[in-house]
Amino acid sequence: MAVDYDRRHLALYAALLEAADAGRNWQDAASFLMRLDVTKDHAEACWRSHIERARWIVGDGLAIAIDAFSERRPEIIAE
Repeated sequence: MAVDYDRRHLALYAALLEAADAGRNWQDAASFLMRLDVTKDHAEACWRSHIERARWIVGDGLAIAIDAFSERRPEIIAE
């Protein structure tokens, strides 16, 4: 589920946005933050999908993300 993936990668999303705002090129950010081999064909697409998701979360998706992230997850609810 994307919400669980997003929950686990919020710090990465924040770092990607910070790097983009600082003007770092995608290769530096993808290599350092995501540990991608930027010489591979899929590297830019992977970076792009993550940065776009990060921008969506802090933009249009923020309300949806907050609502989804605040849901009580069944695996951590004590019975």
